[in-house]
Amino acid sequence: MSCSDRCHAFIQQVQGRLIVSCQALVHEPLFGASIMARLAIAAAQGGAVGIRANTPDDIRAIRAAVDLPIIGLYKINVTGYDIYITPTLAAAREVAAAGADVIAIDGTARPRPEFSDLASFIAAIHDTTGLPVLADISTPDEGLAAQMAGADLVSTTMSGYTPYSPQQERPDIDLVATLAAVLTVPLLAEGRYHAPEQVVAALAAGASAVVVGGAITRPQEITRRFVTAIERQQG
Repeated sequence: MSCSDRCHAFIQQVQGRLIVSCQALVHEPLFGASIMARLAIAAAQGGAVGIRANTPDDIRAIRAAVDLPIIGLYKINVTGYDIYITPTLAAAREVAAAGADVIAIDGTARPRPEFSDLASFIAAIHDTTGLPVLADISTPDEGLAAQMAGADLVSTTMSGYTPYSPQQERPDIDLVATLAAVLTVPLLAEGRYHAPEQVVAALAAGASAVVVGGAITRPQEITRRFVTAIERQQG
């Protein structure tokens, strides 16, 4: 099956629906592949049609636990570079070997530790793994550039996480609408989606599917939102 065929199959499974990001970093209370697998099971029982997962260990555990398509990534800090979402070809290979259906990478305009340009990096991932590439971007220009570079899908994941993109608490639905009007590849919405009505709005704006993470799978963040609301009310 070609990358384009795999991408088409993935979109058919998730179109108009919810993907849940099951991730926890080493310092977080739910860190651990077995816990992420249980979260994925809970998401599947709740009606999620896909999972986004970080690290080969978590991807393997989730692949064994649920029969849902997985967007896989590998967050690695590389000295001297701001990008950390699957920043190298070796990381992409590990994600593929662990059982991901789609490989997510940082698709922003920032420098990367390997390859002179995004197109070369995406081509190498295609050649090496045979899997579709999802480019996480933060601006309209980056979305268009990622498409031109060969990305099979684009996601608004990085809006608010680059210094030159809108810094806001709410999701960047304007970015979804702008990209939906100009892209020919599928568009995913992700980043700070905290309420069901925001997910519905992103789908109405043209997203193929919406990825929600912390609002579902990070209890400490959920608790903090309730506490913050109380503190604001109390003045």
